[in-house]
Amino acid sequence: MAHFDLTAPISEGDVRKLHINDTVTLDGTLFGIRDATQIHMFDRGRKTRFDLSGHAVIHTAPNVRKVDKDAKNPAGYAPACIGTTTSDRMERFTRPLMEQYGVRIIIGKGGLRDASLKAFREVGGAYLAIIGGTAALETTWVEAIEDVDLDDLHPESLWKFRVRGFGPLLVAMDAHGQSLYANVQTDARSRRAEVLRRLGVR
Repeated sequence: MAHFDLTAPISEGDVRKLHINDTVTLDGTLFGIRDATQIHMFDRGRKTRFDLSGHAVIHTAPNVRKVDKDAKNPAGYAPACIGTTTSDRMERFTRPLMEQYGVRIIIGKGGLRDASLKAFREVGGAYLAIIGGTAALETTWVEAIEDVDLDDLHPESLWKFRVRGFGPLLVAMDAHGQSLYANVQTDARSRRAEVLRRLGVR
């Protein structure tokens, strides 16, 4: 297990150094994205003016306050609560995010499935897990909302956050075909089989 401090843009080589159970702390730019954002991007053909290549995205629809634009709040929004949502329902967007937009890291809760793991291995990416219920803490890692795109989808806009010390986050799926979620399932099945054997259940 190792710890990595990363600042985007992140290269394929950087992300392939990560292995499950490593930890990562991010600085610089982090993009917030959610269901509606990706449905519009990939199902309805909308484009973003943001360059996501080499960046990390986090599954979120943040609670923000509308404020006057100034040096501290250049997008006209101030973060109120930047929480993370469950990733599983966005499984089908992993590969297009990576292949079409160059995204390297996805941050979320609960993990992704085999198709995402395959994309991470083939394209070069990783999934970083965040613990549920830590939105208040996450918000302290966000220095500012620098910009926003597709804002008619608010709050499922495409958010550009400036972050400092975002983490540590756990590498739960890596570019080497390893997944903590798959390992837990395998271990659980093994333990279940052993319990049933001891109980004499066939």
